[in-house]
Amino acid sequence: MNNPLLNHLPKDAYPLVLELLNKYPHTLKIVNQRSSKHGDFRKTKEGKYQITINNNLNQYQFLLTLIHEVAHLVTHLNFKRVQPHGIEWKMTFQHLMLPFVNPSIYPMEILPHLANYLKNPKASTDSDVHLSLALKSFNQKSDKNFIFEIPFGSDFTFKNRTFRMGTKRRTRYECLELHSNKTYLFNQNVEVKMIVTN
Repeated sequence: MNNPLLNHLPKDAYPLVLELLNKYPHTLKIVNQRSSKHGDFRKTKEGKYQITINNNLNQYQFLLTLIHEVAHLVTHLNFKRVQPHGIEWKMTFQHLMLPFVNPSIYPMEILPHLANYLKNPKASTDSDVHLSLALKSFNQKSDKNFIFEIPFGSDFTFKNRTFRMGTKRRTRYECLELHSNKTYLFNQNVEVKMIVTN
């Protein structure tokens, strides 16, 4: 394994990751950010296994995403055709993540949320609001806000569209897209750019 991986992982996780990656042969590619996913696993036309991980993830997100995708590889090797995020994948992912749920690897701000998420892991870590916010708090500072930080009635942009902040439903925010006058629901951990008016 080459050293660029070292820059993407918590230092104490590196030897454990290396051991895991060498145990299950595949090609690992670190790729440019994709808005629809953090990583993926697939079998190529040549019959080889390939894992890709986005290069913009902080080290804690990167590690979690990498083990998530390795769990897909191991599940495929052990069980062949099963539900992508079914019981076999969940058990495999929990087992592979166990050595990393450790204060020498993950900070205390993340650990309890990570442990809770791993009780019944979902297809995307973003679906767990508490874990998602804890992980994102370690991102480099950006000019974006979480949607729950936007005051009611304020305007913001998301994917080059302008919205007005509305009321909170149970877990999501109702926002009006100004161009179409349609209402959209936003998860509370979405990052948006607030429009500041002087």
